[in-house]
Amino acid sequence: MKIYPFRAIRPDSDEASQVASLPYDVVNREEAAELAKGFPNSFLRVVRSEIELPAEVDAYSDQVYAKAVENLHKMQKAGVLIQDDEPYFYVYRQTMDGREQYGLVCCVHAQDYVDGNIKKHELTRADKEEDRLRHVLETNCNTGPVFLTYQDSGQYEIFSQVCKQAPLYDFVAVDGIGHTVWRMDSPEIQAKLLESFAQVPHSYIADGHHRSAAGTRAALYRAQNNPQHTSDEEYNRFMAILFPADHLKIFDYNRVVQDLNGHSSAEFMEKLGKIFDIEEIPSAQSPGQAQQVNLYLDKKWYACKFKSEHLQNLSVTDRLDVSLLQNLVLKPLLGIDDPRTSQRIDFVGGIRGLDGLQKRVDSGEMACAFAMHPTTITELIDIADAGEIMPPKSTWFEPKLRSGLLIHSLD
Repeated sequence: MKIYPFRAIRPDSDEASQVASLPYDVVNREEAAELAKGFPNSFLRVVRSEIELPAEVDAYSDQVYAKAVENLHKMQKAGVLIQDDEPYFYVYRQTMDGREQYGLVCCVHAQDYVDGNIKKHELTRADKEEDRLRHVLETNCNTGPVFLTYQDSGQYEIFSQVCKQAPLYDFVAVDGIGHTVWRMDSPEIQAKLLESFAQVPHSYIADGHHRSAAGTRAALYRAQNNPQHTSDEEYNRFMAILFPADHLKIFDYNRVVQDLNGHSSAEFMEKLGKIFDIEEIPSAQSPGQAQQVNLYLDKKWYACKFKSEHLQNLSVTDRLDVSLLQNLVLKPLLGIDDPRTSQRIDFVGGIRGLDGLQKRVDSGEMACAFAMHPTTITELIDIADAGEIMPPKSTWFEPKLRSGLLIHSLD
């Protein structure tokens, strides 16, 4: 891994908690507007700048990107955002329910993404990739970090030394998540890190496939338009946070389906009986093991364990619970060929709990719900190493990285 310090654009220390925002892609337009209400310096006004425009303005219109640039520059001119004079590494700690995860904030080289040294496990959507590319090019910044993970072999021990000094920021957000950022002022620790990460063969995108693709395409675009291009320019890099794999927790990513594709409940359950060993359970539960999904239908919960004959000779991707459900139930029985585009399925992060699944079914909005067992970090890494692609909505990471605490300028 090639990693680089950078001159972060960042909030003045007194402003950090007011600036920091959820990532652009975990809230919709209405939720972003509500979260930013009363917070004039919320970074949502940069990453979701459409919240300041009339509702009829399309989220991908020219006005939206122009407003993002305007708001970013406004925060800089007001001194809400400042820029460090020298390039540094930073350490970012998140605390949730007593669990801590520490990441190294740095820049990575776009060529490592092109060459596959930064490994992916998801496909991107063209419209979302174009949106982030344009956002990067027009703001001239990576406004949100890519969430990378790696197999730690002593790197955390080195960069965590910075946590002995006073942090730049240390606050608890309104959702109860703690955020602490340190700046690495020691040239000695920085040199050790550069040497140590050079021994790490790969990193893996945990979250941020669209940001990675957009950061890389922005680098290629700038290179093509610079006759003096050398590959050492700042625009060749995009911002990332490298977390040791053993620090991370993946939550379940559950499914709700609008209808039973013409089947009655009895017919559907009969067909499921050929795929699962089914047992009714008394209340809402997440599956306690892999190769099991829990079904909610007609105000009843069922534990559904995949029959052994469906688990033979599978690839590393096909044996994922989300793949088994898609290949054995959602596609053949419910007619959901492509969950990326189907309007009949929705995905609910496990952080929202199982009550939300029940409510959506009981209200009549959805016909049934599937509670999933979480995908593991090991499975993610194995799939990326195999060059395979996970089904959409396979992983839900918490806590989410905040945007606006550290920003990378392309110049």
